[in-house]
Amino acid sequence: MEIQTHSAKTIGGYIELQLPNGTVFHPGLVALNTGRNAFEYILRVRKYNLVYLPYYTCEVLLEPLHKLNIAYKFYDIDENLDPVINFDLSANSCLLYTNYYGLKTETVKRLTKEMSNLIIDNAQAFFCKPIANADTFYSCRKFFGVPDGAYLNIGTPINVDLNQDQSIGRFSHLIKSIDLNIEEGYNDYIENNKVLCNNDIKRMSALTTSILSGIDYEACAAIRRENFTFLAEHLDDKNLLSLNLDAMDVPMVYPFLNEDASIKQTLIKQKIFVATYWPNVYEWAGADSYEYFLAKNLVALPIDHRYTLDDMHILVNALKPLI
Repeated sequence: MEIQTHSAKTIGGYIELQLPNGTVFHPGLVALNTGRNAFEYILRVRKYNLVYLPYYTCEVLLEPLHKLNIAYKFYDIDENLDPVINFDLSANSCLLYTNYYGLKTETVKRLTKEMSNLIIDNAQAFFCKPIANADTFYSCRKFFGVPDGAYLNIGTPINVDLNQDQSIGRFSHLIKSIDLNIEEGYNDYIENNKVLCNNDIKRMSALTTSILSGIDYEACAAIRRENFTFLAEHLDDKNLLSLNLDAMDVPMVYPFLNEDASIKQTLIKQKIFVATYWPNVYEWAGADSYEYFLAKNLVALPIDHRYTLDDMHILVNALKPLI
């Protein structure tokens, strides 16, 4: 028997970081480095020359449009967060719709039946299963502690070999959140967001893939639903938004909408950090628009797998005196 004397795999050396080895949640999708690059991937394949975007969305979606010199127009959403489609789509134009907070899957299903030139932004709906023949992209960072990562559902691939991304320079905020605290890592998190701008489309890094392979997705989804349900029971009667949690929905946050725009800053002073979706809306939409009101007044209460019902009690107790 011939003994192999050389191996491409390194044997020996120091013990490396060990992460659980399991299965990712979207194994059949294209794994890429960022959500905006997944969006760019779709645009390159479909060759649209005009994209309709909601006013109420993240400004990073403009990055691939500028890169590819594709025209865009904004459209309104109504008080149910459904698109107001008062325009016609040509053969070379498309509509991008955001599955807001992971709670608009029924609207997504309806739109996929009614429209062919449609792109679904599931950045806030990681657990929403893709619909066949509906171009859809996901962002991993909004749901899990990873430095980057995205998934793409598309029937037609680009005929090009993509390089694999590397995440080693984008990991410090995650390490600091464990070894120090999340506040100490915040500046690194902001810098990481900047580094993710204007990157080439690449395959998901080995580090991000490994982390995503070790997550208990079923447990994470169950915790989100339980926390959301608790907050809904205590806050729905004061919430200007009426959004139902359907059987298959796994929400990103509990979106609480109120007339008082000062609530967010009051909570932040109590170290209850709530994000604003999205500050760019103040520049895009008029001050009297519904989108402007959402950006200014919506309180995105965290409900993710880090938190228990005891934490939800804290949120409710902090909010009750303010509403």
